[in-house]
Amino acid sequence: MTQSDVNYYNVNAELFIQNTLNVDMEKLHQRFIDNLPKHSKILDAGCGSGRDTLAFMKMGFSVDAFDASIKMVESAKKLTGLPVKHNRFDQIQVVNEYHGIWSCASLLHIKRAELPSSMQVLANTLKDTGIWFISFKYGSEEREKDGRFFTDLTEELLIDLVSEVKDIQIESMWTSVDQRPDRCEKWLNALLRKTTIKL
Repeated sequence: MTQSDVNYYNVNAELFIQNTLNVDMEKLHQRFIDNLPKHSKILDAGCGSGRDTLAFMKMGFSVDAFDASIKMVESAKKLTGLPVKHNRFDQIQVVNEYHGIWSCASLLHIKRAELPSSMQVLANTLKDTGIWFISFKYGSEEREKDGRFFTDLTEELLIDLVSEVKDIQIESMWTSVDQRPDRCEKWLNALLRKTTIKL
């Protein structure tokens, strides 16, 4: 995440939370948790308001969460009651701890050239056979909009990206439409699987 992205979320935290906190995420959540054992431990990577962290907690999962924006961290702490950490992706040092990673609309703020290394750090936190949800706005551009940087991905670009991350494979990919009532953007979603066994 660039410094301009962090600044954007710090300045606009209240508006962002207002626009995203009540978005219906049930279908995406279900697709993710269907791949998790009971009592799994989840990492919400780039947790924003803490919306999804809270949802997973209510489902009975143990959740750790972090965000690069201190304002988002404060909001997520207030919403969830958890000790949400103020970190960037590349600052995570945990290894082999989580059954699942949830990074919903968060990795998209990393420049494409830096994505493999940031994703590798996250991949290292997964247990073997762990599942990982990611989502990007659909497209092939790197762009700035309203003070934020975006890396958009197509299926082909995601395949190329994941090929650069050790021990991670794509389990499924699908597109969806933004659930916010004032948006009609297309999203690329994927479930990734960690496997150290090469067939």
